[in-house]
Amino acid sequence: MSRRAPALGAAAAVALAGALTAATPATAAPRPATPLNYVALGDSYASAPGVPEEIDAACARSSGNYPHLLAGKIKARLTDVSCAGATTADLAAPQEGTVPAQFTALNRKTDLVTVTIGGNDIGFTPVLTRCAALSRNDPAGSPCRDDLTAGGTDQVEQNISATAVKVAQVVSEIRARAPRAKVLMVGYPSIFPDNGVGCTSPTAPFAAGDFAYLRDKTKSLNAMIARVARTEGASYVDTYRPTAGHDMCRSGTERWIEDFSPQSPAAPLHPNARGELAMGRAVHSALTKCGWKS
Repeated sequence: MSRRAPALGAAAAVALAGALTAATPATAAPRPATPLNYVALGDSYASAPGVPEEIDAACARSSGNYPHLLAGKIKARLTDVSCAGATTADLAAPQEGTVPAQFTALNRKTDLVTVTIGGNDIGFTPVLTRCAALSRNDPAGSPCRDDLTAGGTDQVEQNISATAVKVAQVVSEIRARAPRAKVLMVGYPSIFPDNGVGCTSPTAPFAAGDFAYLRDKTKSLNAMIARVARTEGASYVDTYRPTAGHDMCRSGTERWIEDFSPQSPAAPLHPNARGELAMGRAVHSALTKCGWKS
């Protein structure tokens, strides 16, 4: 899968930037004189592969991802080390032996940290590949759900439960390295239709009955991240509800998450520029509720 994508037109880029700016009332209190030191950690849902413009090929990192949009809005000094394919282990150790551990970006001067992590730990990409393959012989059924819950044990739920302690360790390590930072754990967007009604096709190769199952696993992953955030004293940012109704089954400008054949520059099954914009708005809203004014 190529990580490169055509450049976003100047007019579209201006429109996106303006849309984020418009998300906050002009009457908000002034920001502190000293820029916020903001570090963005996470996987491809933070790095935004395929979304123009790519600024780091090794990590498929985009200048149009939600960390850059947020940093521009709050005039923060951004260090973005989010990287496609990252797991919780890659935050603490070099990714694939070449990409530095993401935690090295943190220090005692860090004011704000956002993290999107956990999807690769639970093996969501292999799960989706498996579901797509199983759908070929039973497109009207729920072959993936049946396979992954055979014997009465839900393999994905097991993986989510096992990942909880890893996510908790992430928050703990951030606290140790950046003790005064505000930590926002950013959840995953609505990839599949929230009503469970699918759109089985060559570009969305999931069986009709598996869309609801995959929706539920996305919600379960988010619920785990939210629980860990509360337990560890971090804040959880819900990006699911703000993107519901803009999933991979939508078309045109209503689609914020792409299917296997993206209509807009983005990686398959990932947010496009509109999706990253929505995620940026959700994070900014969470920051505002925490008392940050911009």
